[in-house]
Amino acid sequence: MAARSLRVPLPATTERLILRLFTSDDLDDVYAYQGLDEVARYLPRSALTPDQCAQSLARRATGTAWTEDGDDLVLAVCRADAPGVVGELVLKLASAHARQAEIGWIFNPVYGGRGYASEAARATASLAFDALGVHRIFARLSALNTASVRVCERLGMRREAHLVENHLDGDRWGDEYVYAVLASEWQEANPTA
Repeated sequence: MAARSLRVPLPATTERLILRLFTSDDLDDVYAYQGLDEVARYLPRSALTPDQCAQSLARRATGTAWTEDGDDLVLAVCRADAPGVVGELVLKLASAHARQAEIGWIFNPVYGGRGYASEAARATASLAFDALGVHRIFARLSALNTASVRVCERLGMRREAHLVENHLDGDRWGDEYVYAVLASEWQEANPTA
């Protein structure tokens, strides 16, 4: 993967969603969830300010080459039947040599419980395996984030680790789960994906 450039067919579509790169026009939609404490409680950072959201959008719009460890692809998740961003998916190149990527998602809680996270994560995992040649994707999440646990399980990911008190959230220690799936397992479970 070391010399591979980012060649992902975008926008990607699912039955109900469109996954695309972010633009500066998405600022209000992104701040609507990235600025919430209830969203940040499961992230290793606090809620974002409008300026931090604008800086993040500027970086995301340029994308990366997908060649170096740490390169990432961050996709805006939009409903096909209505304008606006409902959430985001990130695919981060954790190891170019080992072809491993971390997947993550953040959604506006207004749109929770509708299956958007699972649908968007499934499409992003397919992009990772099919278009980017990833060997293994993994997700790291707070053990308290039961909604994300369900997304991982719906994707057919296995829980590989339960890390006890491995991160400090303000002044509280928190546990973390690691879920993963291999390309071969994904292809077997999703032959038409």
